[in-house]
Amino acid sequence: MSTVTLNVKGLTCGHCVASVTEELSEIRGVDSVSVDLNAGEDKVSKTTVTTSGVVTDDALRDAIAEAGYDLVSIER
Repeated sequence: MSTVTLNVKGLTCGHCVASVTEELSEIRGVDSVSVDLNAGEDKVSKTTVTTSGVVTDDALRDAIAEAGYDLVSIER
């Protein structure tokens, strides 16, 4: 099991959190998603993803883009 921290820009409300959580949860190997909302268009929210399998940076990046937000960085 490992943890990945994603810094995501543009989340403004609970609906945004739900969208990001849903998209990330659909990735094979993702066990849980937790978002620490820092609301605001230009603010960065810390998103913690716990995985039990190999999850690529591209898969994470694509999920954030699919939800409609900007991935600032990935910390492993």
